[in-house]
Formats: sequence, structure tokens, C-alpha cells
Amino acid sequence: MLAVVLAGCTSNSAAQQPAPGVVQQSATPVIPSTVGGTVPVPPATMSTAKPTDAAVPPEVPEQATAPPPANAGPLTAHNLPTPDKLGLGWKTYTDPGGAEAGFIGNNTWTRRRDPHQASYEALPSGCAGKPVTGALPIPAYALTGSYRTADNQPATALLLRFKDSGRATSYYAGYQARMKACGAGGDLSVKQLWTTATATAAVRTYAAAESYVDLSVVHGSTVALLATTSAQPDKQSDWAHTVVPALEQVIDES
Repeated sequence: MLAVVLAGCTSNSAAQQPAPGVVQQSATPVIPSTVGGTVPVPPATMSTAKPTDAAVPPEVPEQATAPPPANAGPLTAHNLPTPDKLGLGWKTYTDPGGAEAGFIGNNTWTRRRDPHQASYEALPSGCAGKPVTGALPIPAYALTGSYRTADNQPATALLLRFKDSGRATSYYAGYQARMKACGAGGDLSVKQLWTTATATAAVRTYAAAESYVDLSVVHGSTVALLATTSAQPDKQSDWAHTVVPALEQVIDES
């Protein structure tokens, strides 16, 4: 589930861009210009305009044809907290990837994501609450880092680096609006733990699946989304507070 949402936060990760050899756009099928020789049908073409709304899914999903780079533009492993800053016994995790994960492993714990797909997949979906509308900016870069907790539970961090702090703040506000409106009773339920002007902790619970703590932080031109599976997510409020300074210290460094 984290990989779909943040990957991210995850399994699903699911995050929200392309380096040579990493993403290959599939060929667009050509529809004949006539059907039965009488009804003209325009050829099927994909938009050539650069996407501008992270709330709209990409026309062509990110496709894995080669291992992704470990860095995403200026974002590197140095922009993610070291495991000891996240908790006693935490460690980085080299995700092998695979067909189900949707990417090819690159033998390290960080990997570049397509910015549009990563920022879109990070948004909550399957909620029972009234949907929130409105465009969201697409980041310039996206990087995922994988961890394991002291209990060997999966945790994922997603960094979204925008062109400026205004765009980062706008995405963060839209993300929080969607999380707060999600409510309970749908395929996804969201419970807020606490919130400040620049950080929020919540619990995401998927129907008939695990729950995890969702920590989001905006600092400068970067939004960080950290998700970790927990057997007792409602009791992780204090832990989430302690992690915020660790994220703020590194996520927006050049």
C-alpha cells in the first residue's frame, strides 16, 4: 500500500519527472480516419501540452524499462533523514522492486520518480467524504526513499521539489484539504492526529488492510511525505512530532 501512495509514502506507492532509459512512452494507436467508409473519425492523438495539474492523472503512467536513477535532479539521499533520526532501530531498505511494485530495483534505497505521477498518486483516493477539487502544481523533481522500522515494518519517504516555495505551499495546502475531507467509511479513511501551519500527522486506514501514519511537511520549495506502517498508529502522535525537525533540516537543501 505504501508503494502506491508514496512510491509512498507508498505500498503504492501510490507517486507524482523522465531520465533517459527510465520511462518509455507507449506508442499511440492510430484509428482509421473513416469507419465503414462513411463516418469520419479524427485520429487518436495524445496531448502535446505539458501537464500542469497534479490532481489529474498522467495520460501515460510511468513505465519501468530500466532501473531508475538514485537521484532526482538536485534531490539525493542527503535530502532524506538518516534512519537514526527517525527512530531507534530504523534502517534504510534496498527495495528490489519487481512487476508488482511497478519498478526495477536499482540496488540502493532511493529512486527517482516521475514528478507528475508521484504527486498524483500521493493524494488520497477512495474516500467517502465530499471530494475536493482544484488544480495542484506539479513538482519539478520527485525522490523516494525506503526504510524499515525497528519492528521491520515498511516506511517510505517521498520528496516533492517544486520550482519555488509558493508552488510547494500550494500543493501542501491542496494535499491537506483532500486529507481532511476524506472522512471515514470509504475504501480509505483518514483520521487527523495533529496539524500545524507547516506539518500534519494523520492515520490512513484502507478497508481490510493495514493502517499507517502519514506525516507531511512543507519547508521552502519541498514537500515531504513520510508514511510508516504501524500496529498502533493512533499512538504515534508524539513520534511524528519528533520527526518533523529531522525532515525540515535536510529536505530543502540544495
